[in-house]
Amino acid sequence: MNELKLSRRLETVASYIPKGAILADIGSDHAYLPCYSFFNGLITKGIAGEITDGPLQSAMEQVAKSELRTKIDVRKGNGLEVISPNEVTCITIAGMGGSLIRTILDEGIDKLVGVKRLILQPNIGAHRVREWLIDYDWELINETILEEDGKIYEVLVAEKGNPKKPYHDHDLEAGLLVGPFLMKERNEVFVKKWTNEKEHWYKILAKLEKADVSVENKLRKEELLRNIEIVKGVLL
Repeated sequence: MNELKLSRRLETVASYIPKGAILADIGSDHAYLPCYSFFNGLITKGIAGEITDGPLQSAMEQVAKSELRTKIDVRKGNGLEVISPNEVTCITIAGMGGSLIRTILDEGIDKLVGVKRLILQPNIGAHRVREWLIDYDWELINETILEEDGKIYEVLVAEKGNPKKPYHDHDLEAGLLVGPFLMKERNEVFVKKWTNEKEHWYKILAKLEKADVSVENKLRKEELLRNIEIVKGVLL
């Protein structure tokens, strides 16, 4: 993978960047995504944000090597603190857990002024991201699920709008868990993911049955049973 050829996961993220966007890529690592996006005419300029020195240095070296220092600014900071309100029109956050993405958005909520699109790729816990979008009036406008190198990824795309709109044709709880667009498409990767998740939950339930009785275990069992029923209904 480099600035000219991304992984399928990041190519999918890039495919949702509106042409002419000003991009902030949070957790940019080597800055491949903003460099690729500029070379392919998707963005006019970009910001690559990193919190740790190693990836920050890699991003700076990549931008210099690509001769894009006047187009892509590499900045050190935590989450959205690397941008200002009305500075960018599109934000990408890829390769993190859903809870961390939610925290980044929560802590940087004031930086979202002027942002027209969020493209979010949680490695796990995508439902946490969907819940945040509803809470803050961002409308999920598309989703993709894909498998690469034995791992399954979801990409969520949102714009300001009616946050309940994509869930009108589905049970809200089910839509939040598995994705309203994804459950409608029900492609092979989707079925594989949720079949595996269901089997995994059954194994956890079996362990909880043998564990000490506690309020925490009781609530966890109830959550697992509810999720299993949702997934069974979706996969029918």
